[in-house]
Order: sequence, then structure tokens, then C-alpha cells
Amino acid sequence: MKKTGLLLSILIPVGFPFLPLVLWSFAEKWFYPSLVPRQFGMRAWDYVFNTAGSQILGSLSTSFFLAVVTAVISLILGVPAGRALGLHDFPGKKLVMLFLLLPIIVPPLSVAMGLHLWFIKMNLAESFLGVVLIHLTFCLPYTIYVLRGIFSDYNPDFEAQAQSLGASPRAILFRITLPMILPGIIVAALFSFLLSWSQYLSTLIIGGGKMLTLPILLFSLMASGDRPVAAAVSLVFIFPALLALTGSAHYLGRTGLKGIR
Repeated sequence: MKKTGLLLSILIPVGFPFLPLVLWSFAEKWFYPSLVPRQFGMRAWDYVFNTAGSQILGSLSTSFFLAVVTAVISLILGVPAGRALGLHDFPGKKLVMLFLLLPIIVPPLSVAMGLHLWFIKMNLAESFLGVVLIHLTFCLPYTIYVLRGIFSDYNPDFEAQAQSLGASPRAILFRITLPMILPGIIVAALFSFLLSWSQYLSTLIIGGGKMLTLPILLFSLMASGDRPVAAAVSLVFIFPALLALTGSAHYLGRTGLKGIR
């Protein structure tokens, strides 16, 4: 009973902001000052699954692929950087930490506008690689910070002990290191995925409108004034993020999240 009450106390405030989206997605007629639609229908969902189904599916695939590639590259670069910052002290470490904060502190619009000219000169503008790189400027610092926290509580003596017992570098990596930092890797990958998934301005500026991701399509629908369709696409936009969040929370709930400060 207590668990049910606790679950409801979490789900209600978290889920309440999404209720208007659900109502709008099924609304045919909803005028002020009515609190609920006067007439319900499936026009918006018919638009999502039939009329613009291929376009929405294409933008969904682009967003997903872009977020996954960004998350994977963030991890590849972030694990050694997080290990170096978490386990070692070296001259200029504080300066490096401050430098990593800059893309987080500075508004994304300023970062994207500042890099746009360079990307044009390097033929990276309006390309998939260019959009991945601009997303990395926001995602990589978060990844490094999460993994730095993990490695701050990581004991490298386990690796040394395994090595003294004859374990190969590959065995140490897959049997010692990765299992111990896996929860942090999942959290870092989730942060990176969600940040890339929700990017709009940076994708629009660097992608030049040629990279049609779901946030760009959603903003164009919102600008058109068709609220039911925009609400339905918003729910489609939210669903993969909620799925990733639920899956990682389920895993972390079973394994625990040790090492994150």
C-alpha cells in the first residue's frame, strides 16, 4: 500500500504536465474557456501514422541514429578523459575542468553560431558529421563529468591484482574495469543520448535545414498552429526518451549506482 502511494506521488506530478498533450492529441474542437475538448477525434493520430507517417518515421530515424552515434562517440572519448581526471592529478587539471564547463555554461545558440563559420570553411556544415560534432560540444562535457565521478571512487588496485595473477589486458578490461564502471557508462550514455535527442537550434544552424530531425519537424508543426498534430508528434518525440530513461532506471535500480558523487 505504501509502495502504491509512493509510486502515485511520483507519477502524478511527473505525468501531469503530459496530460494536456494527450488531450490535445485527441481534440477535434477545444476552445477557451473549456478545460477539456468539446469533441474528441483521431485526426491528429491519423496524420501522424498515415498522412505524414513516412516523414515522421524518417525524422525519428534520423534523430535516433544521430543521438546514438553522438552517445557512442561521447563514451569513446569520455571514458579515457574521465579516467584521467578521476584518478590522476596533473598540472592544469582545474583549468581543464573549467574549460569543460564552458559549453555547458555558454548558451548553445552562441556555441553553434560561433562554430558555424568554421564548419562552413571545413565543409562540415549541412552534413551529418557536422551535426554530430556540434552535438558533441554539449554532450561530451556531461559524459566526462559523469565518468570522472565514477573513476573518483574507482580503485585501480583491482586491475593491478588481476595483472599480477596473469590476466590479459582484454580480460582486465571486460572482467574488471567495465563491470565496475558500467552503471556510470549507462548514465553518461543516457545523458548524451537525451541531450542530442532534444537538440533543435544547433541542429538547425549546422544542419542548415537538410538534417530533418524530429525536434525540427515538431517546431515547424507548432509554428503552423495545428495544436492537435503538434501534440501528437510531441508524444511521439517523448516516447523514445521515456523508454530509454525507464530502461536505464530499471537496470540501475537492480545494480545500484555506485561511484557517482
